[in-house]
Amino acid sequence: MDSAAPADTSAEHLMLAVEEIVRHVRRSATTGGLSTAASSALSRLGREGPQRLTELARAENASQPNMTQLVTRLERAGLVRRTADRTDGRGVLVEATRVGLDVFRRRRAERADALAGLLDELTEPERHAVTVALPALARVIRDHQAGS
Repeated sequence: MDSAAPADTSAEHLMLAVEEIVRHVRRSATTGGLSTAASSALSRLGREGPQRLTELARAENASQPNMTQLVTRLERAGLVRRTADRTDGRGVLVEATRVGLDVFRRRRAERADALAGLLDELTEPERHAVTVALPALARVIRDHQAGS
């Protein structure tokens, strides 16, 4: 028997569990009625601050024309605005408005509440395992991103 098979099965099992958790948590965030793409872009701007449209498109794995359309929709909704880049007069930055930041924070709180509800249903050993394992995986992701 191939020794890699159990690890592959385990990783696939974890991947399915993570996908289920992410879907549950995403569905719980309803403030603003945003699409997944709009929520993700607004969240990035809320966490990281203003960005050039090209940087935002790259970070969100979207084409520049698609990101331009998305930013235009968010701008019409009053959630983001385009401002001049003070470091480069030719550049334009996209930033969350006060309303956009409020929507971002409320959606984050809704997702956190949904996750807290799931954690409340775990046994103490399960809760401990999750609170140790998930931050460790996030650290590995950050380490990989820093190395690229």
